[in-house]
Amino acid sequence: MNNGRAQRMHILIVEDNSGDQRLIREAFQETQLAPEAAVAKDGFEALDYLFQRGAFVGVARPDLILLDLNLPRKDGREVLAEIKSDPNLRNIPVVVFSSSSAPRDVSSAYALHANCYVTKPADLDELFQAIAWIERFWCNTVILPKASSTSTF
Repeated sequence: MNNGRAQRMHILIVEDNSGDQRLIREAFQETQLAPEAAVAKDGFEALDYLFQRGAFVGVARPDLILLDLNLPRKDGREVLAEIKSDPNLRNIPVVVFSSSSAPRDVSSAYALHANCYVTKPADLDELFQAIAWIERFWCNTVILPKASSTSTF
């Protein structure tokens, strides 16, 4: 089942660590649907991407956002708050994908309306398994909202 999607799913990965970016992209390429994946390296770049500013004019609206919390310049909590407060973006599911499993981080992410919190595994095989689970659930199982007609995308 792929929710009747005729096109490949588009995921925005918001991650500052270039090694993690590469591994996450590779892991998604190994999944059943191999969704398209764009990367933003910090919070400002993520918001520019989502609001189609600067170098990101005309980019595809992501169907899912994979968000690290600990980002330079503007951290993931601030990005999450902006996404969930914007009527054109709030329906995009946000999976917080962080190395932190601290209860304070988990609670704050859900308080800011994260759709899911997954602790980023340190083990390579477990990382690939976590990405496969994310892909199966968010790309294959749930029905995601279509972009609203008032969206900038």
